[in-house]
Amino acid sequence: MREPHESSRPGQEHFFAELDAGELDVVDRVDEQAPPASLWADAWRNVRRRPLFWISAFLILLVVLVAAFPGWFTSVEPRFCELKNSLGEPSAGHIFGFDRQGCDIYSRVIYGARASVVVGIFTTLMVVIIGSAIGSIAGYFGGWLDALLSRVTDTFFALPLVLAAIVIMQVFQKNRGIVTVVLVLAVFGWPQIARIARGSVMSVKNEDFVTASEALGVSRGKTLLRHILPNSAAPIIVTATVSLGVFIVAEATLSFLGIGLPPTVVSWGGDISQAQTSLRNAPSVLFYPAGALAITVLSFIMMGDVVRDALDPKARKR
Repeated sequence: MREPHESSRPGQEHFFAELDAGELDVVDRVDEQAPPASLWADAWRNVRRRPLFWISAFLILLVVLVAAFPGWFTSVEPRFCELKNSLGEPSAGHIFGFDRQGCDIYSRVIYGARASVVVGIFTTLMVVIIGSAIGSIAGYFGGWLDALLSRVTDTFFALPLVLAAIVIMQVFQKNRGIVTVVLVLAVFGWPQIARIARGSVMSVKNEDFVTASEALGVSRGKTLLRHILPNSAAPIIVTATVSLGVFIVAEATLSFLGIGLPPTVVSWGGDISQAQTSLRNAPSVLFYPAGALAITVLSFIMMGDVVRDALDPKARKR
C-alpha cells in the first residue's frame, strides 16, 4: 500500500511500503535459551561446509588406517624379495610391479606409511609440548625470563631443521631408529611453535577474564593453564597441523640420504633413495613411494589451511 507523504518540493510525493509487524517479530526474535556459540563450534560450522576439509580428512584417515593396519590392505611381506622379479611388470596380486631387488612395490608403499606417520605424529606432539611450554611461559611472565627464552628460541630458530638433523644423526649412525629420528627432529623443530605460542599468549593475557581470574586469587600458573592456554591454542593447532607434514618430509629426506631410518625399516624415503638408480628404465619404482609421500604431506597442508581459515576470522573475510 502506498500513501502520499508531504514533500518539501512542490508536486513531489513520497511513497512508503506497507510493513508487516509479524515479519519484524520473526527477524528480531532471538533464542534466549540457546547456548552461546564458542570459537570451536563456530569453526566446526565453517569447516564442515568446505569440500576441501572432507577431502583432506578422508586422505588423512586413509593414511592413518594404512599406517595402523597395513595387513588390511596387503598380505604380501614387504621384505620378501626375489631377484627373478627384478623390475617386473604389474601382475595379479602385485599391482605396482617390483623394484630392482624384486620386492613388491605396493606392499612396501603400504608398510612404508607406518614409519613416516609415526615419526610425524610423535615429533609433532613433542614439538607442541616443548614449544607451547617455552612460548607460553615467555609470553605470560615477560621480563628477563621472556628475554632469556626468546634468545634461546632465536638461536635454535637460526639452525635449519634438516641441516641440523643431518649433523646430529651422524653421531647416532650405530643407534638409528624411529625414536632417534623423533628426538632429533623435536630438538630442532620446536622454535616455530614457541614463537607462535608466545605471540598468542601475549595477545590473550590482557583480556578481562584473565584479570578477573587474578582478582579472584587464582595463581598465575593456574590462570595460564586453565584460561590463557585454551584461548591461545588456535594458532598453535594450525601451525602443528602444517608442521606434521614438514616432519614427514624431513624424515624422508634423512632416510633418502642414508642417515635416517636404518635399511631394515621400510620407509618411503629409503625406497625413494633405492629407486633413483632405476629412474631411467623403470620410473614407476620411484613414482609410487614419492606419490604416497606427496599425497600424505599435501593432505596435512590442506587440513592446516582449512583449520586456519576456520579459526581466524580475518582469514575468512579475506
